[in-house]
Amino acid sequence: MQSARKRRGRTSQNSTPSLKENMPQKKRQHFHVDLWFCLTLQNWILDFGRPIAMIILPLEWFPLNKPSAGDYFHMAYNVITPFLLLKLIERSPRALPRSAVYLCIITFVMGASIHLVGDSINHRLILSGYQLHLSVRENPIIKDLKPASLIESFELLYFYDEHLGHLMWYIPFFIILFIYFTGCFTEAEELKKIPISGWLLLGPSALYYWYLVTEGQITELFLLTFLAMVAMVIHQRHKGLSPDSNGLFLFCSFSVTVLLVALWVLYLWNDPVLRSKYPGLIYVPEPWSYYTLHIKKSH
Repeated sequence: MQSARKRRGRTSQNSTPSLKENMPQKKRQHFHVDLWFCLTLQNWILDFGRPIAMIILPLEWFPLNKPSAGDYFHMAYNVITPFLLLKLIERSPRALPRSAVYLCIITFVMGASIHLVGDSINHRLILSGYQLHLSVRENPIIKDLKPASLIESFELLYFYDEHLGHLMWYIPFFIILFIYFTGCFTEAEELKKIPISGWLLLGPSALYYWYLVTEGQITELFLLTFLAMVAMVIHQRHKGLSPDSNGLFLFCSFSVTVLLVALWVLYLWNDPVLRSKYPGLIYVPEPWSYYTLHIKKSH
């Protein structure tokens, strides 16, 4: 009996350290390749791909008085993206403010839904000859409408699509990414390296953010978010902390995006038509305006 008790005691003593050794392993946050891949893939297909689908697919399949393929893409985006953002927040190694996250998700869905309606009608106008590089009142198919008050209705639609919808969509989107980024700091050196899968996703991710910033006309919002991330990195370095692999991936994606936006602006710096369409201190033309101005005319 005593020998059996001794064996049980030795077994329990030997098993306890192994449990303690395994606990930190469970808490360690490795690179979320599944979430970053899903986010990048669905962003390219459901967001960037929806206007392309509306242009390529035959008009007979989607009559002008019915939802188009791009609309269905947008509906899927409005469901999948907030779900992936919530899963990303769940994997944060630090407890994050839930109320702020929930409020951002609700506002995000509402803003993206407003944009869905405005963008759907906007792309039908393109099929009827609407030119994105011109203002609403300067468009040939709009300026001759009777009564003239209809023009103001289209300007209201443009406001919902390009201003209110974008702000309610993108402000909470970047707030959530920044909130997540604040929890991505560590002392462990082995957690600060981006794996090969992360480097492969970096280019497509940064290129999509370039499209998001330029087409969404949210340069100021993006730069404020990036500067806040830079300030957070400097602040955490004073504490001896650095971004982990997920935080570093997000930070590098934004850094490359800044470079891409700068190159885009330099490329179109002397374009007189786009200059008149986008006046103001910050000049960042939309890619689809460039398409209707320079590419569509040449075909």
